Amino acid sequence: MRTVGCLIFDGVRAFDYAVIGEVWRARGAVPGFSLRICGPEGARVRLGGGLERVPDHGLAALLDCDLVVVPGVEDPLVRRPEEVLDALRAVHARGIPVAGLCAGAFVLADAGLLDGRRATTHWYLAGQLADLHPAVEVEPEVLFTGDGEVWTSAGVAAGIDLCLHLVRSAHGQRAAAAIARAMVTAPFRAGGQAQFIPSPVPEPAEGDDPLTAARSAALASLETPWTVAGLARVATMSERSFARHFTETTGVPPLRWLLEQRILAAQRLLEETDLPVDEIAVRSGFTSAVSLRPAFVRRIGVAPREYRRTFRGSSKGQAPQGRGELRETGVTVVHG
Repeated sequence: MRTVGCLIFDGVRAFDYAVIGEVWRARGAVPGFSLRICGPEGARVRLGGGLERVPDHGLAALLDCDLVVVPGVEDPLVRRPEEVLDALRAVHARGIPVAGLCAGAFVLADAGLLDGRRATTHWYLAGQLADLHPAVEVEPEVLFTGDGEVWTSAGVAAGIDLCLHLVRSAHGQRAAAAIARAMVTAPFRAGGQAQFIPSPVPEPAEGDDPLTAARSAALASLETPWTVAGLARVATMSERSFARHFTETTGVPPLRWLLEQRILAAQRLLEETDLPVDEIAVRSGFTSAVSLRPAFVRRIGVAPREYRRTFRGSSKGQAPQGRGELRETGVTVVHG
């Protein structure tokens, strides 16, 4: 992967455009890259933030690149010119890998490149991507995902993560690490997008509905070893009837809902208090930090202590250390 094409057109985000330039700019021991800024022939492209850029190459220059990267766009709901979408289709048909950063996933989806594939975008936009393109399997919790042919990333800094991964895959860890050091960023980050998605702990609700009463009781006493039978007794319903009605109302079974609330409570305590992780675990309904950790990692993508360092900082001012994780079409790849 030596010749990289950056596809620009009206509405491209300036940050993502700059990220592509930073990553694939030649640096010392890093393999020399040729970065082509490509766009509609002779057009002055208006980037986000009032910036303008005249592409160095037309769209045809994308066809002999080793990789084509599409920056994110300011308005993901605006359909791009057909000549841009046709260029992406032609690139993909030739077997050239394509990557879309952040809302660039919408451009790839408009071109039909994400149909039947897993994809991600900024968590705030994930629902819109799924609604507009039902043939795409949207994964809002990962930092980036791909299958070797088409790649997408989550928002903003996750575009850096994907670009560094593409360098690492083609040229090895040493090349990616050299670029990361020059950019003063981590070669890979622990966890996924889930740790950045706001999920406030719901307040216990008031009302006469028996299901509401059961949920309120659980939220008010998460440390209680609740069972479906116990929640059903609060709701004065049979266990079977309670489980069925609860699932119909919330969309998830009672114990899965309860686990989610406990993890949300643990997040809040990790962010807002200095309590030991063992005490946070007990208050959230886990027996110990040992039992909290695997559930927390499955849902959030990082361990509780790493999550706390990310959102509260450490006494030494150090960034969290950990193992980066990404998903490639059903396969979880762990680096580090």
